[in-house]
Amino acid sequence: MTDCSFCLPQKINDGPLLTSYSLPKLKEQIQFECPVLPIVSLGTPADLIEDMGPLVLPPLYHEAMTAEVKSSLLERIRHCFPYYWESDQRKSLETDLLVVEMPRFEWPAPATGKVVCFSVDTAVEEHGPHLPLATDTIQSYAVLDQLKRRFPDIMLAPPVDYGHLTWGLPFGLSIDITPGLLVQYVAGYTDAIMKWLQPAGIYVVDVHGSIVHREAIQEGLRISSCDNYRFRWLHEPLIQFAGERGDQHAGGVETALIELISPDLVDATLFPNGINRIKAGQMSMDEAIELSADLPAFVSRVEASLQEKYPLNGIVGDIENYEYLDAQEMMQRMWNVASDDLKTLLNEDAYE
Repeated sequence: MTDCSFCLPQKINDGPLLTSYSLPKLKEQIQFECPVLPIVSLGTPADLIEDMGPLVLPPLYHEAMTAEVKSSLLERIRHCFPYYWESDQRKSLETDLLVVEMPRFEWPAPATGKVVCFSVDTAVEEHGPHLPLATDTIQSYAVLDQLKRRFPDIMLAPPVDYGHLTWGLPFGLSIDITPGLLVQYVAGYTDAIMKWLQPAGIYVVDVHGSIVHREAIQEGLRISSCDNYRFRWLHEPLIQFAGERGDQHAGGVETALIELISPDLVDATLFPNGINRIKAGQMSMDEAIELSADLPAFVSRVEASLQEKYPLNGIVGDIENYEYLDAQEMMQRMWNVASDDLKTLLNEDAYE
């Protein structure tokens, strides 16, 4: 069976996929290049999307949106990206977001598996100076890819790459979708997948840390036309290694996992040899939690730090936690819970 064609970063700070870049490298690129937001039909080949510009955001899909939802999503994306609309960095930027809407086209559906799997992660979310924006989506699809090796009856569909953020927005180059919009887009996307691929069931995963994000995904699935689905927060088995150690975002846990998935996705000019420099720019979880209730104050704190020797670099957590982690064990934990889910969803004992 042939999976749908879709875009995932293969190497950090390389190529047209905007989500391949780290926060500082994308800041450099966006000074000279206008980011492109594609609106395409499900099934549009990845190479056509990648050819749409020098910096291409993940696509939105015609089939997942009503005209009202599309208008609201575009308004919200422009509000956040490239920088939060009230920020000084936004006011000083000369480039702007370019929306490119391709005509609707009914691409033929590939041979479909019994269960279609996709993630709903926040692919346009900064992950510090050394990891790509799409860090969450990369983790989810690493798990899904391994599952496909064991369960030949599943198929991987393109991800939903937009969601509700926890930390990324104040640091810039991150897109935060309101919970209500996320509910509508997840429901629309799920309905579109059901109509296009006609699977017997749908499996949705997410590694992003926001509770509000997860609740919106589940509500979107609930109101969709699919009555046979499962959802899994893949990060849950890793809480003891992450949040309980004050390592929540782009710190040791995510660095270890991305390095395991592909060393090419970690900026080797900064990590591991530059770990002390990275540490100097990280924000503590306690400070981030305190600032979270006041977004303008959070943005001001980040922008004020740009004048310091070590500006805040987008990490909320502890990069040094990396030294105490077993990435293979963490990946196995995510894989185990997802594997159990699929055995239930497929309703087969053959995988015992």
